[in-house]
Amino acid sequence: MTAIVQDDVDPKKRRFLILSTAAVGGVTGAAAAVPFVASMFPSVRALAAGAPVEFDLSKVEPGQLVTVEYRGAPHWIIRRTPEMVAQLAKNEALLADPDSKESAQPEFAKGPNRSSDKSGEWFVVKGVCTHLGCSPTFRKEIGPEDLGKDWPGGFFCPCHQSKFDMSGRVWKGMPAPKNLEITAYKIEGTKLTIDADLKGA
Repeated sequence: MTAIVQDDVDPKKRRFLILSTAAVGGVTGAAAAVPFVASMFPSVRALAAGAPVEFDLSKVEPGQLVTVEYRGAPHWIIRRTPEMVAQLAKNEALLADPDSKESAQPEFAKGPNRSSDKSGEWFVVKGVCTHLGCSPTFRKEIGPEDLGKDWPGGFFCPCHQSKFDMSGRVWKGMPAPKNLEITAYKIEGTKLTIDADLKGA
């Protein structure tokens, strides 16, 4: 069988085909790269996650815990009863850092209440254990069988059994090294605003 050799190739047509193929390849490559480049920028939801969170406190009943999300972490809003607040001063012998000297919190959160509210009724805290980042459970009952007769009410981390009182202060000898963290916030009437960037909080 004899091969057919064609010597009369049109150089303009060849150049057109090469340029067309390169253009289609470039457009395809750019289209494939768009999702990867876009993933390097924060989404609208991610940007919104850093924005302050507002909550209407009038919805919370005495003794109730409500969870809101702020910057990807649960934050608890608790309306403590007068009995819960009265118990706080009695817990000091159980606690590793009763005055919260070693813990992350705004200046207003010093003292047994760890609250901007002088009455201690409102308590706002990041619901993440300071040991390995688990989320403790709210155990407001006093002296339950599984936690012992000395349990004054507070938070119990099921991951490694760390205990915290109703102000998020860690008990002595627990795996958690510090009290629960308090993010800066402000209360105006019945409006709570959680905002880590608050100045003078």
